[in-house]
Amino acid sequence: MAFQKEYLDLVLVPSGLLIMLAYHLFLLYRYIKLPHTTVMGFENNDKIAWIDKRDVGTALSVISTNTSAATFLASVSLTLCSLIGAWIANSSTNFLQSELIFGDTGPSTMSIKYISLLTCFLLAFSCFVQSARSFVHANYLISTPDSDIPVNYVEMAVIRGSDFWSLGLRALYFALDFLLWFFGPIPMFVCSIVMVIVLHYLDTNTTLLHKHVSPGKQKTKRVAV
Repeated sequence: MAFQKEYLDLVLVPSGLLIMLAYHLFLLYRYIKLPHTTVMGFENNDKIAWIDKRDVGTALSVISTNTSAATFLASVSLTLCSLIGAWIANSSTNFLQSELIFGDTGPSTMSIKYISLLTCFLLAFSCFVQSARSFVHANYLISTPDSDIPVNYVEMAVIRGSDFWSLGLRALYFALDFLLWFFGPIPMFVCSIVMVIVLHYLDTNTTLLHKHVSPGKQKTKRVAV
C-alpha cells in the first residue's frame, strides 16, 4: 500500500498540537508552582510593587493604555472571525485546495481547518474582552475617592487582566499554527517546533525577583535612622 500525502495530516498535525499543548501545560505548572522562573511571574512581582507605590493619575493612565490595547486586539480578533466566516461562505474558488499543497485538501479537512482557526480567534476575542473588563474594574477601584478599598483588590484585578491578556496572546499563537496548516501539515509542524523554542526563550526568567519595599516600611526605616 503506497503512502499518500493525506496521511501526513494524521501524523504531523496531532504531533504539532501535542508539542504546543505540552509546552503550555509545562509553562502553566511553572507559573503556578515556580512563578519566579517565568516572565509572567516576574512581571506580576513588579506590578504588585507598582500598585503599592502608585500615583493615582499615572495609574489611571497606565490602566487606560492597557484597556485600549486589549480592546484593540479584541476588535482585531473579531474582525478576523468575520473574514473567516465570509471566506467559508465564498469558498467556491479556493486556491488553498491546490495540488501544490502537500497534504490533505479534502472538503472535510478544510472544514476542520476553518473551524479550528475560527475557534482560536473567538477564544482570543473572549480573553481580550475579559482582560479589558478586569482593567476597567481596576480603574474604578483606583479612582474611587476617599475609599478604604484594600490594595489586594486592585492587585487581583490588574493581575487577572494580565492573565487574560496572556491567554489571548496564546490563542493567537495557536491561530498562527492553524493558519500555516492551510499550506500543509509540514509548515504547521515546523511552526510548532520553532514557536515552542522561541516561546521557551521568551517565557523563561533568569533574573532574581527584586524584593520591593512598601512606602510604609521605607518611612519607618527613615524615621528610625
